[in-house]
Amino acid sequence: MRSSSNPAFRNLPTGGGYGGYAGFGQPEAGYQQAPPPLTSERPMTIDDVVTKTAITLGVVAAGAVTTFVTGLYFLAFPAAIIGLVLALIIMFKRNPSPPLVIAYAVAEGIFLGGISYIIGRALDNVVPGNGIAVIGQAVIGTLGVFLGMLVVYKTGAIRVTPKFTKWITGAIIGVGVLMLFNFVLSFFNGGGGIGIRSGGTIAIIFSLVCIGLAAFSFLIDFDAADQAIRAGVPAKFAWQIAFGLTVTLVWLYTEILRLLSYFNSD
Repeated sequence: MRSSSNPAFRNLPTGGGYGGYAGFGQPEAGYQQAPPPLTSERPMTIDDVVTKTAITLGVVAAGAVTTFVTGLYFLAFPAAIIGLVLALIIMFKRNPSPPLVIAYAVAEGIFLGGISYIIGRALDNVVPGNGIAVIGQAVIGTLGVFLGMLVVYKTGAIRVTPKFTKWITGAIIGVGVLMLFNFVLSFFNGGGGIGIRSGGTIAIIFSLVCIGLAAFSFLIDFDAADQAIRAGVPAKFAWQIAFGLTVTLVWLYTEILRLLSYFNSD
């Protein structure tokens, strides 16, 4: 199985000894069915992926709406820390854990609700009512990019090759290092860092780059899920795929929200 740029998929098994499926559940032409499995676990299907992803994203949405409506924005930072810890545990755990994935979804929902509230209130101070409009645009934009990249993947407009995966993975690592450096430097120069989060031209370009990388990451994530279904991995690993897609969606939403806030803060 080709590796994904999303570290959430690092523990997906390379095969399960089941019959192959491609194209998100459609039989692959010329694919030879594997020998009977040595395990009694049911192979994963596209329905498993869709169901587990819908549950995970539903929990994220519920947590975000609850936090936003109640105004518990001060929980955003601790939720981000908890979410990061849970994400690392899930990524390095050999077997998927539904409770951990759900707990991660709760933490990320609180985080998204908190930062949405903070940014929304700040925008309302500039133009009353602008905050909720920008948040709505960010949600629509996130869903639009997700569905758009799904169409791109299904139509084969962009092929996911090992070279493509390496380029995206390298770029994401570079962006992550840049974020960390900016975060550390911000403690020493009054919070400005190197300007990638200050709202200026550099910040706008940086957010556009992040949005592009998140969008292309979906292609690699879809391919990893497709290959897992084709390889007949156990159904329980649908939770791992749901977690990986949620990680990318959360990143995409925060970057779109940041970008829109830059354009609406003056």
